[in-house]
Amino acid sequence: MLKRLYDWTMEKAASKNSRTWLAAVSFAESSFFPIPPDLLMIPMVMADRRNAWRIAALATVASVVGGIAGYMIGYFLYETIGRWVIDLYHLTDKFEALRQTFRDYGAEILIIKGMTPIPYKLLTITAGVAELNIWVFIGASIISRSMRFFLVAGLLYFFGAPIRTFIEKRLTLVTSVFAVALVGGFLVVKLL
Repeated sequence: MLKRLYDWTMEKAASKNSRTWLAAVSFAESSFFPIPPDLLMIPMVMADRRNAWRIAALATVASVVGGIAGYMIGYFLYETIGRWVIDLYHLTDKFEALRQTFRDYGAEILIIKGMTPIPYKLLTITAGVAELNIWVFIGASIISRSMRFFLVAGLLYFFGAPIRTFIEKRLTLVTSVFAVALVGGFLVVKLL
């Protein structure tokens, strides 16, 4: 099933409506869809590096709006739709552990984990269930999703084709190193 979704995503990235598909996939991935928008973004940026920043901005906006939909699923519809989405992806154990932590560290969790390939839908639905302040949720989502998508777009813009293979194979590593460096920077500033 995932192979078919991947092939479908790659086909959409090459279509004349690729930006519409990128927005749709970015929105859907934030609340229920399993394929990350990076798979559309990478070939789109490689095809037109001059528009890398616009492509990243589109993915960010659509992802945040989709994240708000995921938040609403968690806040209003957890017992019906939210639980089904969590169970569908076998994320129940992660969800329960994350639920309590969100009450205390919701913004920090969203900023750090929202940059990684951890299913963003898990974070958005959990934020809704934990009743994280909606404005904190939106702000943290804008920060994390823009950092993720602009990092990928920037690497592709500046390094082109050689970095594409590296990103596709090591997306988790790239975003995790960036997140650790970012948090480390905040800690250094706080301690000084």
